[in-house]
Amino acid sequence: MPMYLTKFSYTPETWARLIENPEDRREAARSYIESVGGKLHGFWYAFGEHDGWNLWEAPDNVSMASVMLAIGAGGALSSHETTVLLSVEETMQALGKAKSIRYRPPGS
Repeated sequence: MPMYLTKFSYTPETWARLIENPEDRREAARSYIESVGGKLHGFWYAFGEHDGWNLWEAPDNVSMASVMLAIGAGGALSSHETTVLLSVEETMQALGKAKSIRYRPPGS
């Protein structure tokens, strides 16, 4: 199954609710991804531009997109971004296929 890295930031209102009523959000995240046949591999909070990071596995891009659309529509996040991760094997396959592509730079 494909792997995905998401980074997200909570709204100030979400942080206020979590301060008032601390909650481990890993179980919620796990239930969302498992509902589409996937798996949560990690959940971290961070300092910096993004408040948190998740590592997920999902059956396909549509399944992962549905999870992120549902989470984003909930209003607790001010931003979120998902990156599809390629395995080393997939990258090696892509490198092999790239040999047959005759790219021409613009203006050449």
